[in-house]
Amino acid sequence: MKEEQVILVNEKDEQIGLMPKMEAHEKALLHRAFSVFVFNDRNELMIQRRALGKYHSPGLWTNTCCSHQREGESNIAAGKRRLQEEMGFTTDLKETVSFIYKAPFDNGLTEHEFDHILVGYYNEEPNLNPEEADDYKWVGLEELKEDMKKNPELYTEWFKIIFDKYYKHIRQ
Repeated sequence: MKEEQVILVNEKDEQIGLMPKMEAHEKALLHRAFSVFVFNDRNELMIQRRALGKYHSPGLWTNTCCSHQREGESNIAAGKRRLQEEMGFTTDLKETVSFIYKAPFDNGLTEHEFDHILVGYYNEEPNLNPEEADDYKWVGLEELKEDMKKNPELYTEWFKIIFDKYYKHIRQ
């Protein structure tokens, strides 16, 4: 199977090329990404625990799902595709805020992403893909914010960054 390509972008989110995902992470090059936040009717966020077989950040809690757009794929289409692949459901999504972040990992890889946060609503149980996620839970934003402060080692590096950006965005 051919390695997935990521879309290299400049600081205006304009495409400047394509590169295999691992190479982009090894070289810490800026590329387009998205992060999905799915809420229920009680305004709780669905978070997932990454499967233990993941090549980085295994077993850590993170947002509902995230990944990279494919060439020619809209942010919304990419979010819906990945939500189905990881969590086994789809829902309407809307774009909220976007920003650039950089998060290095102990294994030598770096996430350097122009990230688009997509938000949706869903009240059912997910059907987790065990290769992607091994657990999920619904959690209130205030409770999550406090737990991230107390137990930062339980959460992915990017989730701590994007949650903070999203939290500030909705509190404006």
